[in-house]
Amino acid sequence: MKLTLISGITLTALLSIYSCKHDFIGPTTPPMEGLCDLDSVYFQNQIMPILISNCTESGCHNQKDCKAGIALNSYSKMLSTVASVTSNDWKKNKLIKSLEDGRMPQNKPRFSTEQINVIKAWITQGASNNACDENFSGCDLSTEVTFSSFINPLIANYCKGCHSGSNPNGNISLENYQDIRSIALDGRLYNSLVKSSNWMPKGGARLDDCRLQKIQSWIDAGAPQN
Repeated sequence: MKLTLISGITLTALLSIYSCKHDFIGPTTPPMEGLCDLDSVYFQNQIMPILISNCTESGCHNQKDCKAGIALNSYSKMLSTVASVTSNDWKKNKLIKSLEDGRMPQNKPRFSTEQINVIKAWITQGASNNACDENFSGCDLSTEVTFSSFINPLIANYCKGCHSGSNPNGNISLENYQDIRSIALDGRLYNSLVKSSNWMPKGGARLDDCRLQKIQSWIDAGAPQN
């Protein structure tokens, strides 16, 4: 089963006036729902990776730096530090408002309408700390792994937030196919994902074995633009 993945954003003072020390009392470990429902948006699967990739770099919205009083390193911190983030009144929701008027992200590609709508869908569905098992039915390696349906969405969701814009991390840009293909074929992409420490995505959960096998399969095939 494949989920539609989205790319991310760095948030600034426009989103909230709350302090990072104000903790939301809520679940820290989301219930695993098993098989993913294609009509649902899952925070841990689709939203959290975007926040980690785009918002929690050094000096930004991580727990330590807490720029503008905002920390986005967890579900509870997001709810306690981003004003009206669960509101489906889009004129009041500071996250959605900053995305739609183009103030955010700064120095990075703007969110597409589709990407904003995915976040809106998650909020409309209750903005819960939900998760599903994308490999509930097993890891299917029988189908060809394509750049368009698997690699590019994964890069957009987990990597592009850090590796895009005018000053990409490590001077590595992943904004287009040629950039991605280059680091895939020289080994840097896969090796950065399977390191025993300090793996990519930085600050995020390590990719599961099924995703890693699919990435390696695509690379072994020559990293085609399929």
